[in-house]
Amino acid sequence: MRVAIGLLMQETNTFVPQRTNLETFRAVYLREGDELLSGFATARTEIPAFIDVLRSVEAEIVPLIAANAIANGTVTRAAFDDLMARMVGRLTGAGPVDGVLLALHGAMVVEDNPDAESEIVARVAEVLPPGTPIGVSFDLHGHVTPQAIQPDVFYVGYQEYPHIDMYETGERTARLLLETLARRRRPVMAFAKRPLIVSPVKARTVDEPLASIVREARRMEATGEVLHASLFPVQPWLDVPDLGFGVLVCADGDVARAQQAADRLADMAWDRRDQFEPDLTALTEAIRIGLISAGTTVVADAGDAPTGGSAADSTAVLAALLAAGADSAGRLSYLTLRDAAGASRAIAAGVGAEVNLAVGHAHSVADGKPVAIRARVLSVSDGRYQMRDAGARGMVMEQGPTAVLAIGDIRLVLRSRPAYEWDTGIYEAFGLSIRDAALAFVKSPSHFRVGFEPLAARVLTADTPGPTCPNMRRLNFSRVTRPLYPLDEFTLKGRP
Repeated sequence: MRVAIGLLMQETNTFVPQRTNLETFRAVYLREGDELLSGFATARTEIPAFIDVLRSVEAEIVPLIAANAIANGTVTRAAFDDLMARMVGRLTGAGPVDGVLLALHGAMVVEDNPDAESEIVARVAEVLPPGTPIGVSFDLHGHVTPQAIQPDVFYVGYQEYPHIDMYETGERTARLLLETLARRRRPVMAFAKRPLIVSPVKARTVDEPLASIVREARRMEATGEVLHASLFPVQPWLDVPDLGFGVLVCADGDVARAQQAADRLADMAWDRRDQFEPDLTALTEAIRIGLISAGTTVVADAGDAPTGGSAADSTAVLAALLAAGADSAGRLSYLTLRDAAGASRAIAAGVGAEVNLAVGHAHSVADGKPVAIRARVLSVSDGRYQMRDAGARGMVMEQGPTAVLAIGDIRLVLRSRPAYEWDTGIYEAFGLSIRDAALAFVKSPSHFRVGFEPLAARVLTADTPGPTCPNMRRLNFSRVTRPLYPLDEFTLKGRP
């Protein structure tokens, strides 16, 4: 048995001005051929899962490419075509394969195509003999369209948000491919969608209103009604047509049953639409609560989340902390900021030095101005650390040259590149214990809760500005299909 494996991931944010090119992918990773077999070390993600399942049955693995740009602006057509040429070239050059496994995100937008994943699947399928099965794993935040339904293609989405089942999703996808090749299963897909977008801070699968829909999806699977039921509340920072809450259901040979299940789950989401309103706290109030309350207050700076496409260089939190007197509060406040020039200057000055810097908004120049600070350099490093919290445990983060600065009682981790802010390592790896802080800010809408919540006395989501803001009404949509809830109040035909 020969199975090809590949990964092409990027989560697009159309509200940021920059474009994602080939160098953007290379800055995260672009691995080809045998590099896929060893390049992920102990990371609990999809490609290692594909490899483990295929090796367990002694299948021959045909590695294609693994390219990831995390989250950023629209992908250029040139970069996309280059990556597809590499993937398809390796596939055609490898000789016949029995099946293909692809790890995709689901929300990649190319300059001339708002549904890049459907194009990826189609371009892979067109060089395969008819009937060759393709198994695709998707992130729960995918923007899924009817074009995803293609012959001999099945999809399996993450079941959890925060994303703690990336490896397990890879396992589920690979096992279904093996069952398909053994003719024990005949996966068929159905799709449903409702005109609803959900703030990621209200899309946690363990909390209502999504939790009850998730339970129904798991019940359908447990009873054998369907093979896989995947929910896609979608990441909402996409200004593209047909945005909404999607459902993909995979059944064993029964399309009608799959469609019935998909419609039921989509209707459950629509019926609960008013329950998806996020619970947000004004930034100044979040700081006030943190400085006067016992224990550590963890605050999501969701508006500047790099895993949603933000530049991670907004000074909204830093400016508000200084205005609130947090630098002389007698208790510590933590935050991160991307500023390569500032980090370079601090590193050049050396540990113990006092530096005057203007930090922030080197990339998001239209959204604010740098803030002038005087700080003492506490430590310097290459910014490399290994994630240890659930989900992406084992993944190595490369955030570039990094300096930890003390602005009185404020601790600023100044880094050169954006990186996942899912893991407590964003502070702990650089000598800052979460439990020592009165306030710890995290540029993430929800995933950070896996590692931070057990250490926190309370967790708040600040209504911060930026291209990943958690308040959907702050976004300036112009291309989405209207009406769209919660931007518009309306009813659907046949629904309350």
